[in-house]
Amino acid sequence: MVTIKREGIILECTDLNFESESVMNPAVIAEENTVHLLYRAVREGNYSTIGYCRLEGPLKVVQRNKEPLISPEFDYESQGVEDPRIVKIGDVYYLTYTAYDGMSAVGAYAVSGDLAHFEKKGVITSQFTFRQFKRLMMSHEHLIGKYFRSYNKRESKTNSGKKIYLTDKNVVFFPRKINGKFYFMHRIKPDIQLVCVEKLEDLTTKFWTDYFIDFSNKILLKPQYDHEASYIGAGCPPIETPEGWLLIYHSVYDTPGGYVYSACAALLDLNDPSIELARLPYPLFTPDTDYELLGVVNRVCFPTGTALFDDRLYIYYGAADKCIACISVKLQELVNELITHKK
Repeated sequence: MVTIKREGIILECTDLNFESESVMNPAVIAEENTVHLLYRAVREGNYSTIGYCRLEGPLKVVQRNKEPLISPEFDYESQGVEDPRIVKIGDVYYLTYTAYDGMSAVGAYAVSGDLAHFEKKGVITSQFTFRQFKRLMMSHEHLIGKYFRSYNKRESKTNSGKKIYLTDKNVVFFPRKINGKFYFMHRIKPDIQLVCVEKLEDLTTKFWTDYFIDFSNKILLKPQYDHEASYIGAGCPPIETPEGWLLIYHSVYDTPGGYVYSACAALLDLNDPSIELARLPYPLFTPDTDYELLGVVNRVCFPTGTALFDDRLYIYYGAADKCIACISVKLQELVNELITHKK
């Protein structure tokens, strides 16, 4: 077992209008002794923007903006920009987030050179309706049952005729190119899928059509253990270690009292991250304290970013969809534990 240290709550909501309901699920990037948190801020009506705060070291908040850093601008994100993640590849910061228009939840991204000004590049996932997805999936009879569960069944259009897209969330980039290609994860329930492309402009309708035709080979991780029984999803950007890519992801299982969201860990091959090397057979951490058990959505630990200080890995997460908290572990201890569970 890995020794977990709960560092407590890092950020709570305020009286400011844009974050009066909750703050959660931050994108995290560390540079020397500075940690940048670009967090989901929710106001009344479940309307989300992205706020900004800066930490000195892993835990001390020294700056917090009083206005959103990123707000909805386009129809595809009119109800909110949600659950961001961030990496830096070369000189460019890539921020991914869930774009929500009130009906469809899809993956989108923006780029920046300074963490202050972001240029939105639009939707990065497929934008297929459920009916289109189902048609392409007919060649994968062994997958049909789990992908056509109730949580993926969606109408193709609203009453007004607007298309409703298949829910495709949790877009998370790897923090560098691998063999000259961008790699990123995304999640159509219940699995985590993997994409690799030379250029992000290659993510065309034809790309996604071919992708779904070959869908069984695009699944990175499937639920395997009891705590993953309902579904899993990408969490933090992978951390490069000599032993492999360390992936902190989230798992969900259903109980009579509702879903339980936990943080989990796996290890992927450095040169071919489609290869799963190891996975913990138990959650890395699970809701246990009051701020994780009771909130807007009870019993949620939703990891979205990390920072490494000395030998400790700090994992930042949304707690009960109400606040942002942090735990820390010794990085090598976690990697060593994963190695004992190699495939």
